[in-house]
Amino acid sequence: MACILHIETSTNVCSVAVSEDGQCIFEQQEHGDKGAGAERLGTMVDEALSFTDNHAIPFDAVAVSCGPGSYTGLRIGVSMAKGICYGRDLKLIAVPTLELLCVPLLLKEKVVVAGDTLAAPLPDDALLCPMLDARRMEVYAALYDRALHEVRPVSADVVGSDTYRRWLDEHPVYFFGNGAMKCREVISHPNARFIEGVEPLAKWMQPLAERRFLNGQFEDVAYFVPFYLKDFVAIKPKNLL
Repeated sequence: MACILHIETSTNVCSVAVSEDGQCIFEQQEHGDKGAGAERLGTMVDEALSFTDNHAIPFDAVAVSCGPGSYTGLRIGVSMAKGICYGRDLKLIAVPTLELLCVPLLLKEKVVVAGDTLAAPLPDDALLCPMLDARRMEVYAALYDRALHEVRPVSADVVGSDTYRRWLDEHPVYFFGNGAMKCREVISHPNARFIEGVEPLAKWMQPLAERRFLNGQFEDVAYFVPFYLKDFVAIKPKNLL
């Protein structure tokens, strides 16, 4: 197991966490307007570093949410992560934001489906559709199965009644994230489930980051950029966050 610093700044919630041996041992979060929470990132990171230094816990890596999401927030988060990696000679791990959004559902954390707390496991054939708001009826979205295998890659969708019909006709699909609620009136399929209260938080990064750490999936600190400057630019909607 490893000790990893986690940084998440893709939405209006800026958060920092530290995990060691599979457990979250430090966590802070700040809510604000889009990207505004990232103004407190430096303070939260300093407190996380002080916590581990005071407990003589050496870091092994820094994990950062790499998008999609807020242009400003991702830029700040990735810059901070790279600076710490350079300063402390640490490995850099990139965690896709939409995968991160799925973690609390898979861990059966307290989220709400149609007014009720999600208490039972998801159906075996359920698909997860995390959504990040891209203004108007546009969202960044992807589809995953319960093992987090990618069923449909990240795309910038203009949401209509038939956007996800292909999957809804065959599976219950759970929509969540800050882009999901505005789609509720548009997606009226009986297999559609809408989940409230799911945010991308640094404390949920631990299982995804540790898997990448154990598999040696590290980024080149010098050349790493978030999705909006790399793979994701080809599918960027016209109204960039």
